[in-house]
Amino acid sequence: MPGSIRQAIEAAAHHAPYPDGRAGRFLTAAAVTALCRELGLAPRHVEIEALGLGVCPLRYARNLRAFTMAEQARLLSSTAAMVGCGGLGGGLLEILVRSGVGTMRAADGDVFEETNLNRQLLSDCSALGAPKAALAAARAAAVNPSVDFTAHAGFLDAAGMRSFLAGADVAVDALGGLADRPALAAAARERGIALVTGAVAGYTVIVATVPPGAASPVELLAGGGGTAAEEVLGCPAPAVTAAASLMAAEVVRLLAGRAPALAGKALVADLETMRFDTVTF
Repeated sequence: MPGSIRQAIEAAAHHAPYPDGRAGRFLTAAAVTALCRELGLAPRHVEIEALGLGVCPLRYARNLRAFTMAEQARLLSSTAAMVGCGGLGGGLLEILVRSGVGTMRAADGDVFEETNLNRQLLSDCSALGAPKAALAAARAAAVNPSVDFTAHAGFLDAAGMRSFLAGADVAVDALGGLADRPALAAAARERGIALVTGAVAGYTVIVATVPPGAASPVELLAGGGGTAAEEVLGCPAPAVTAAASLMAAEVVRLLAGRAPALAGKALVADLETMRFDTVTF
């Protein structure tokens, strides 16, 4: 790290206790913006450099008992590729951007409609008819401008998914239904990256992490054809939000360099009875 960058960050840091009372050093959002202008660096690079010096951007202060500074820097240096910006995708985006996943790309060719309002975080009455991908990009920029977020406003075929996953550290399946999931799982296998996937059917949630080269449980379900269970049983907000949160926890674990908790397994949750089971596949 050049001495000028180190000196500028050290000078901008302020001393304050961490949430647990220990002494710490932080960078406010205003300080990050000022350092970007001074040093000619993108925000996430300023934050990565600061974390390397033991200076935590204030927006991540409440992460510090869950993640080390090195893990937070690793998150900022990582790339997640997510297909779908609807119910699962909106919740995932919110959590991953707030967590500090440094580079994200998301793809969705759909627009918001009234039936999305019951569960999709990015939708509201003013968004009806607007492209989901565009509103995802606007939300990411509003929540955490340090995240390098790219939105693709289009549907991906098999070749498009392979291209979309290039350079990603993890693939995120936030699709609805079953039709496009096998192509995404195949693209992740071809790229040699893990796939975090989830599905909702009424109050039932399935979440799994598929190691590189393995088969996805949702992909196996898709092999039978027919109507997706969510079309029959619905997709209420509590189940969709729970699935997005569980998926995000696995994505963050992977990108922070930790072993996934659901590798080769699926967590099946019934929110009606509050029963949670883990099955191996």
